[in-house]
Parts: sequence; structure tokens; C-alpha cells
Amino acid sequence: MKQIKHLMGLGLKVRLKRTIILTILVLTFCSTVFSSGAVGQEDSENNQPASEEGFFDRFITYVKSLFSGEEDLQSSGEISKIGAADIQQSADSEDAVLKIATPDVIDSASLVGDTGLGVFAHLSNPPLMKMDTEGHIVGQLAKNYSVSENNTLWTFYLRDDLYWSDGEKVTPEDVEFSIRYYGEKTPWASWINDTLENSTVSDADNSVTFKFNKPYTRVSMEFATYDILPAYVWKNIEDPVEYTNNGPYVGCGPYYLKLIDLNAGKLVFEKNPYWKGKAPEFKTVEIHFYSNVDVATLALQNGEADTYYKYAGSYPYSSIEELNKTGNFDFMEKTSIGLVFLAPNLKKAPFSDEEFREALAYAINYEELASLETLGYGEVPNRGFVPSSMENYKETEKLEYSPEKAREILEKAGYSDSNGNGILEGKDGKDIKLEILIRPDYARTGELLDEYFENIGLSADLKTVDSDTWITLKDSYNYDLTVTRSTPWGMLMHSSWGSGYFDSRRTGQGVMHNVEDPVFLQLCDNILATTDSAELQKYAYELQDYYAENLPAIPLYWSKTVTPFNRHFEGWYADPLYGIYNLDTFTNVTKVEA
Repeated sequence: MKQIKHLMGLGLKVRLKRTIILTILVLTFCSTVFSSGAVGQEDSENNQPASEEGFFDRFITYVKSLFSGEEDLQSSGEISKIGAADIQQSADSEDAVLKIATPDVIDSASLVGDTGLGVFAHLSNPPLMKMDTEGHIVGQLAKNYSVSENNTLWTFYLRDDLYWSDGEKVTPEDVEFSIRYYGEKTPWASWINDTLENSTVSDADNSVTFKFNKPYTRVSMEFATYDILPAYVWKNIEDPVEYTNNGPYVGCGPYYLKLIDLNAGKLVFEKNPYWKGKAPEFKTVEIHFYSNVDVATLALQNGEADTYYKYAGSYPYSSIEELNKTGNFDFMEKTSIGLVFLAPNLKKAPFSDEEFREALAYAINYEELASLETLGYGEVPNRGFVPSSMENYKETEKLEYSPEKAREILEKAGYSDSNGNGILEGKDGKDIKLEILIRPDYARTGELLDEYFENIGLSADLKTVDSDTWITLKDSYNYDLTVTRSTPWGMLMHSSWGSGYFDSRRTGQGVMHNVEDPVFLQLCDNILATTDSAELQKYAYELQDYYAENLPAIPLYWSKTVTPFNRHFEGWYADPLYGIYNLDTFTNVTKVEA
């Protein structure tokens, strides 16, 4: 009798436990279905987070087992653990945050006016095109495009599944408006206003067509940089460069920009509820920007961030070993297509003299520069300027360190020390006193160059200024020499292969616009006009030969971009243009078990 009562009690306990478990699972099921449906009727099955895959199948299987009479208490416990794990995983996914540390400080809450913010906004307002991991320009918001034989008519066909974060559909009018808006309202996109003849949209095939007044083969690449904006929002903003808003900004990417907190040094991106592409795992992406590189690296070392990003830059080479010792990070290495270079003022003697520039090139100790600045992650560059990682690279002569050759060239060119004071005189009879204009980031490079030039009889002094002052002095040609860098985009813009930095017809904050030589300008125009791959390679080679022979700028070193990331995350993608900061990364990166 006691045994019967015990079995009856056990049965009640089993049934009670089944009822409780079933209730919990039903509530979880309903909650999951409701949260998925709340996104909107437009959501597709592909938009479900990966963590939910298989959950519903296991739910149904378990419910059947509850009433099959074949389940024992042990299996009930095991399946309950699986259900609980799924519940916890789903909750973790909903609250998951991906944190990125960067030294790229955002100065203003202006989506268009702040260059740094514009780069980060690619996540929320992606450009039409993108660069893939192999360096090819492919569609992003545009699924494909066509171009006329004379390269003046470009048509971009948009994806049909694009929605703004407020639920409005992305239209060809939004794209047309955005491109024209940049051309009319921003100084760095004035080329659009100067060359765009007209534009039309077609709702029938969801496309926008731009007609330019001259051949332009690089339009697809240019359009990999301009954030697309909702016309119905921005058409009422007269001055986008000055317009600020702490958020939210309406976006059409996998995330929208929810908050800009300049005081806390943080950007917050949240999932776009109307995104139809591959669903990202993380609910929120946070960009934490710091006042300098050291503080950003410390945040990574302390586990306060999952990865590090600096536009067109690497994680500090001097910090790699220390971060590696934590055992928490892996590293991605990519050869950069950007570089650091010395730019002479070609509008001013003696820098307008090719022989003088030749002597300067021989005075520089490239091995020492590369060793000190990149700690083994760099190399001596070629005279052809263009890094070997670029398409249609030509193997020109390596730059050589030879103070003896430098002095010989100067003497033959008529630069001598007639009064014996140890300083060479220019052709005007005055001592040559070089002023090297630098920004704080290039302090050590400037000091080394000072030493190298004094070693060949040239007096040199450093003038350190902030970025705004540097731009002002550079644009007014009020400098002798300056150290600066090319970004990956800078190497690709205009006629590519760095030409956009030197073409005197170009404008922009980082460009030198100091080469007026008709030979160089014609090369740029030839590149822009051709669609023939063999012809393009020929012009690219000629451009690199021009750099090697004329030295309008002297590359100082080539280097690698090193990106650390928490080893418990996988799915990182890097392209030559924006590194890991691209949509492929944010829709593929996932957290894996420790």
C-alpha cells in the first residue's frame, strides 16, 4: 500500500513538473513569437537571429514527450536544461552588445559635417557600393549597375528589400537626393556638382541614373563613400555640414544610429527593426571613442571593448605584444594601401627643383624610419609611391638611403656652402632653412627628418600645429615640407593610385593639390576615360613611373594594418577601404563559447 501511495505521489509530482515546464515553455514560445511579430509584417524568416534556429522544433518535440508516457524524470531534467539554455541564449542575444574602442574622436554630432562620424555612420546609412575583401567594388544598397560605353551615363539598380528604420521604404529618390545633396552642400563633393549634368529615377525598375558631362570610370568607387540619406528628412536641412542632432538618425542599414553622446564619448547603434538582410547577432553596437591612442588601447587591455578600430590606421605596434600577453585577443594583419609620405611645396623654390627633391630622397634613412615607426610591421617603399598591395602595382626602384649621393646631387645642381657656415645656400645665395610642418602624430618622424636633412648641410626646423591649422597652411601653400599620410580611400579616389592627392584641380582637407604638370593631369584624365583593362594598366604604370622620376612626394614607409579582436568572437571581415568596419562584419560576427 505504501508503495502504491509512493508511486501515486511520484506520478503527481511528475505531472505537476510537466505542467510547470510546459507553462514556462509556452510562455517563452509566445514571448518569442510576439517579439518577432512586433518588428512588423515585413520581416522574413531569414531575419530570425541564429540563436533561435531549432528552438521551435525542440519545443514541439519536448511537448510531445511530456504526454507520450515514455519520458522519465532524468530525460525530463535533461530536456529542461536544453530549454533553459535556449531561453538564456535568446535573452543573451537580445541584450548582446558589441563594443569597439577607437581613438578616432567625434568632434561634432553632425552626420554630414563630421568626417569621423560619417565613417561610422556607414553602419546605419550605407553607401550605394562597397569594396569586398579582395578590393573589388561591388553593390551594397545597389544590387547592380550599368554604364554607357562613353562612361558618362551610370544607372544603379537598388535592392528591393531596403527600409528606413522608421518603416519607410528606401526609394531611388532618396539616392538621387543624397548624391546631389552632397554635391551642392559639401566642399569635398564639389566634383559632383561640377560634373553631374542631370539625374533621373525610375520606380518601375527601382533605379537612379546619373549623367555626367565627361567620361568618369571611377563613379562606382566614389559612390562607395557617400552615406545615403532619407530625402524626406534631409530636404528640410539647409546646411548639413553645420546641422547637429544627438540622435536618433533615420538609417537603412542593419543598425540605425540611436545616440551620439559626446560627453561620454560614445555612439550607440541599435538594430534596424525593418532590416531584411542577414540579421546581426548583437542588439547594440557601441563605438567608444577616446582622446588618444593610449587610452583606447588601455580600454582594450582592460576588457572594456571587444575590438579596436582606427580608420586608415593600425592598432599601435608598440602595444601589440602587451595585448597579446592577456591571452584574450587574436590579431588580423592586412597590408595597407595607405602610406606616410613627405610632401614638398612644389610651388616654392628650391622644392620645385627636381634635383633638390632627388637629394632629399637620398638623405632619408628609410630602414630606420620603418623600424622605429612600425616595429617590424613596415618596409622600405618604392620610388613609384604606390604600395605593392594595390591593383596594377608596378615594381619601381626601391628608395635608397645615401647621404653621399644626396650631397653630390646638391653640389652638381649648384647648391653650395660658399661662406663655410655649414649650411648650403640656394640659387638666390641665401642659406637654405627648411621648415617641416607636422601634426603631433608625426613628431618622431619629423625629428628624424630634421636630423637627416641637417646631415647633408640643410638647416631644418619643425613647426608643430593642430589639424585645422595644418589644413589652412597647406591650402595656402604656406609651408616648405610637410609629413602626412594617404588613407586607403585617398589612394583610390579620383584617378586612383594616389593621384587625388596631387592633381591641382582637386580640393579636400587632406590633399596637396600641387601638381600642375600637363603630363600628370593628362594621365589622370586618361585613367578616368578608359574602360579597357589593358589600357588602364598601361596608364597606371605610367603614373607610377611619373612618381618615380619626378618625386612630387616621397613615400617614407609602407606598413601593415593590425586589428586585435576578442578571441571569443568570430566572423570578422576586413576590406582594403574601411578595414573591419563594414556591413559584412556586423552581420556575421558572433560570440562563441569560451
